[in-house]
Amino acid sequence: MPQPCEKKRMLKENRTLIIYIVVFSLALVISGISPKDRFTWLLEVLPALIAFGILAGTFKRFRFTNLVYFLLLVHSLVLMIGGHWTYAEVPLFNWLRDMGIFARNNYDKVGHFMQGFAPVLVAREILIRNSIVNGKSWTNFLSVSVVLAASACYEFFEWWISLLTGGKGDAFLGTQGYVWDTQSDMFLCLVGAGVAILLLVKTHDNMINGTFEQHFP
Repeated sequence: MPQPCEKKRMLKENRTLIIYIVVFSLALVISGISPKDRFTWLLEVLPALIAFGILAGTFKRFRFTNLVYFLLLVHSLVLMIGGHWTYAEVPLFNWLRDMGIFARNNYDKVGHFMQGFAPVLVAREILIRNSIVNGKSWTNFLSVSVVLAASACYEFFEWWISLLTGGKGDAFLGTQGYVWDTQSDMFLCLVGAGVAILLLVKTHDNMINGTFEQHFP
């Protein structure tokens, strides 16, 4: 039977998750109100919806740390913003382009950075808690490898959508005429995964071990 302090901690964690779900739901609804292109919006938010369904369906069997849920929420918000405006037309990054800071709208690079930054801890937690691999170095290496492989698969998905839909898929691709778009997307995913490993491994390990309060932020 859980001790009073344990009950209090669990209540706090559950309350945090409820807040995350409310934020996710509101952001999804708002992003779906008059998006720039409805088809692109659907394609962009689809990964967030699939991830939400998987996390909800497996919650009782495998509950992740709140750090992972928080980062996945941030990643989902990035996807929803890109879905609403299309990645090539997010206003802030249009302004940065017009100011001469960037040569193009680089919001898609934020999306691909997050494609590595958040999911790498998902892969890492699965590897650690299921004792799939021993040793921190191998765990981190395989976690980064998993998200880089997932990024490559996503590039395949973008390619297939473009082939199937023709011009309708152009906004989803968001290449903006940049010939190295696919390669730079995957590189940003790698950078995101590496940054997460460098910055968050200690906190993540503490949360997995239950030695750090999981209420995050």
